[in-house]
Amino acid sequence: MKNTDFEPKLITVLKEGYSVELFTKDLLAGIIVGIVALPLSIAFAIASGVTPVQGLITAVIAGFLISAFGGSRVQIGGPTGAFIVIVFGIVQKYGYEGLALATIMAGVLLILLGVSRLGDMIKFIPYPVTVGFTGGIALIIFTTQIKDFFGLSIASLPDHFLPKWLVYIQNLYTYNSWSLILGVITIAIIVLWPKVTRRFPGPLIAVVLTTILVHVFGLSVDTIGSRFGAVSNSIPHPSIPKINWEILVKLSSPALTIALLGGIESLLSAVVADGMTGRKHRSNMELIAQGMANIVCPIFSGIPATGAIARTATNIKNGGKTPFAGIIHAVVVLLCLLFFGKYVVLIPMATLAGILIVVAYNMCEWHLFIKMLKTRKGDVLVLLVTFFLTVFVDLTVAIEVGVVLASFLFMHRVVAVSEVDYITENFDEDPNSMLRQEVPPGVEIFEISGPFFFGAADKFRDMLREIQRKPKVLLLGLRHVPTIDATGLRALEDLFENAQRDKTKVIIYGASPRLVELLNKMEFIDKIGHENICSNLDKAIEAARGLVGKG
Repeated sequence: MKNTDFEPKLITVLKEGYSVELFTKDLLAGIIVGIVALPLSIAFAIASGVTPVQGLITAVIAGFLISAFGGSRVQIGGPTGAFIVIVFGIVQKYGYEGLALATIMAGVLLILLGVSRLGDMIKFIPYPVTVGFTGGIALIIFTTQIKDFFGLSIASLPDHFLPKWLVYIQNLYTYNSWSLILGVITIAIIVLWPKVTRRFPGPLIAVVLTTILVHVFGLSVDTIGSRFGAVSNSIPHPSIPKINWEILVKLSSPALTIALLGGIESLLSAVVADGMTGRKHRSNMELIAQGMANIVCPIFSGIPATGAIARTATNIKNGGKTPFAGIIHAVVVLLCLLFFGKYVVLIPMATLAGILIVVAYNMCEWHLFIKMLKTRKGDVLVLLVTFFLTVFVDLTVAIEVGVVLASFLFMHRVVAVSEVDYITENFDEDPNSMLRQEVPPGVEIFEISGPFFFGAADKFRDMLREIQRKPKVLLLGLRHVPTIDATGLRALEDLFENAQRDKTKVIIYGASPRLVELLNKMEFIDKIGHENICSNLDKAIEAARGLVGKG
């Protein structure tokens, strides 16, 4: 069977045959998703500390590349709310040049992950870590929109969470009632509009209606134009950011965060799409496409992009069947930018704040957060640590600490299920002993159950120390050991070396063919002798009886 891991789904669709019927469905879905992407791309860009056009350009370029070269039939790519926090932080610290370089570095990392067939590995990011940093990002996004939602007169805001809220409280009296009304209207429309129709997206209706209200009644509120000035309706000229070793080193950590975040969200979106369509995406090809998008976007002044879960779901629900829907969505955004971009300046900031508050609410998935709090204490610890580090410290630190903490938790659980048993006295009860033989004098039997990792190795050493008398022959059962690591092997070598010193023979029994092959590669079987590897307990006892007799 031909390997298609690195074949874009677009190629697969074309090989299968693309019909007029499919195009009609993709056209309708692409137009609707393109309209949905317009206000979201603008809102994500502004919240990230860049211009509205940069968000639209990202939707166009990433939307096209991710659909054209991706591993999912229905994935919609573009800027997402998950990147707001990290992008804003990079822009504030290193400027847009730093963000562009970090995004390109992240794109290279994503391509390397895909080419190395590590697409499935990103899925192993622990669930409590994902829920924790997603909830933290949602809270930060909500916090950043308070100023525009209430129309507060604040010259500048602190960078950190608690000081920001303190400034809000101190300046609450400066609120603009019209901004607050527009923000509430926006949220109400987004929440209630789907009950009227799903053909026209609520965020777009909110943008159009509130913009008309502002300019018909001359409401005194901040708009994109008053905040950013004129907005270009053309595609920026390509430009490659300046590269030097010093800045590369500084941006390595943010680049890794962008890559991980982009990889996690895109593959999570693809998995959700698989569940909705009954199809299966190609993880490695998806990562390569994400990498391509994040390399090209900054060259045209774009920002980081990934698969967007909400827009992907919208695509599916409106009949999108193939990557052509995503390509059409990108074309729709491009046409709106070119022909209607000049009207973007009229949009009220309070409207964008309302849109992002809804995005933050949907992103936080509070019901999942509460559900996670009822699970094991270790998982709760990982969840809360990741959440609070995201909110109060930094997203990069949160992901790194969360993954490390979850890894330690996993290792602890692996050690907990690994057992070392002294079974000599209970030998007659062993169901694996076909002959029901008696254990010869001078023979001791131990069995290890579970992965023989470093924690189990310590248990094994402790058990051996409890032997009062040195046996002539020690039988070690590995029939319940699926795998062994370097520490476990070292424990076996220590056992063999100590046994040689005590003139004790060691016989291994019950090891699976795979484990025997692993021990052979590690040259342990050469040390112990091939004759001392037995397939089952009865053969091991027969071998031990012969050794005791010789002794």
